[in-house]
This record gives sequence, C-alpha cells and structure tokens, in this order.
Amino acid sequence: MKIRAGLLMLAALVPGAALAAGDDTSAKLNDRIASATAILHQLAAVPDKGVPDRIARKARCVLVVPGFKKGAFLGGAQYGQGLATCFVSGKGWSSPAFVQMAGVSFGLQAGGQSTDLVLIGMTKRSGDDLLKAKIKLGGDVSVAAGPVGRESQADTTEIASAEFLSYSRNKGLFAGIDLSGDEVNQNSKDTQAFYGKDLQYQTILNGATPTPAAAQAFVREVTRVFGGVGKHQS
Repeated sequence: MKIRAGLLMLAALVPGAALAAGDDTSAKLNDRIASATAILHQLAAVPDKGVPDRIARKARCVLVVPGFKKGAFLGGAQYGQGLATCFVSGKGWSSPAFVQMAGVSFGLQAGGQSTDLVLIGMTKRSGDDLLKAKIKLGGDVSVAAGPVGRESQADTTEIASAEFLSYSRNKGLFAGIDLSGDEVNQNSKDTQAFYGKDLQYQTILNGATPTPAAAQAFVREVTRVFGGVGKHQS
C-alpha cells in the first residue's frame, strides 16, 4: 500500500510520470503482440512439427500466450498473458483482444520454466466462450493436446470432440500439451490501454473493431497460417 501511495504521489507531483507509465504499458503490449506474431511465424515454419493442415483450415479462434510461466516449487503456480482473435465470416480475423491464463501445476519443478502456448478454437462455440468473463479448460470447455505434423490425421475421439486444441513451444519445438484445469479470462485493463477506450470483447472478436496498426502484423500472420476470408465457406 505504501508503494502504491508513493507512486500516486509521484504522478501528482510530476506531470510526465503518468504519461511515462502509459508509454511503458504501450511498449509492453506491443512487445507481447510482436512475440505472439513471431510464435505463429515459427509454428508455420516447421511443417514436420506444426499444426496439421486439417486443423488449421477449421480454426475458428486462435489464442497465443508468449512466455507462460511455471513455478519453481511443488504445486507451482502458472501464469501468462496473451491475445486472442476469432474468424468472422466475410471479414477475416478480428482485431485481437487481450487475455490472461492462470493455473496450478503439480509435481516437482526443476526451477522456473517458461513456454509459449497456442490454443486453437475448433468450433463456433469457441468465440462465444472466449467472451465469458472466465472459462476453465477441461471444465467449462473441452481441451486436448493438439497433434503435430502437417499430415497428421488427428482422428482420435478426444481430439475430434475438443473445443480447443493446445500446443506449447519449448526450445523452438512445438508439441501438444494438456492444459486441463487452467483458467482463461479477459484482460480488460490491457484491452482498454491498447484501444484507448473500454471496448466489449464481443465488439472486438466479432470483427466490429478496426485493427490498429500495432496489431496488423499479428492478424496478417494469423491469416497466413490459418487461412483468410474464404474460410468455412462452402
């Protein structure tokens, strides 16, 4: 509390302090977007270990969490911040909404670890679920470790019925990962900081919000990896 009070006093006494804090937040969000873009670029650059084409073509939503942190102790906490976009028929991929993920890992952790996560929503319901204040993977929505390899058939019952498929990247390699029990919720603070106003997630993920310049490279990469405006049209 004393630290927070001190920061508030500094902001009041130094006119540029609040602006500097805003610039710092903007830089962090731009870095997060750039990291998410790079993760998707690498995902497409490893065809023998990437998302199968059949899954990429069916993707409805994509959620990327760069640097998901795992605790370095028994029952270690897990936490990460990322962004999500959903496909809108006739428009393409939406501007990104910011999200955060948290969970608890059990078992011995050999020091703190960090991994990049990619979740792919496979059903129309995926976007609706991301609009909720909080969803529990494996509870509120079904999730399964995604198969890798461009030609993988992904025919198992668990994968075929999953609402979300999940992948992790560690040391440059992608693999399916079980995220059951982790929770995803909206990061309204970062969304407001990025867009400059309080936008509803539905407004963003339904394609009603123009994509800011800082996020256009991310949306282009999602389009390149998962398909463009003609997706899901028969």
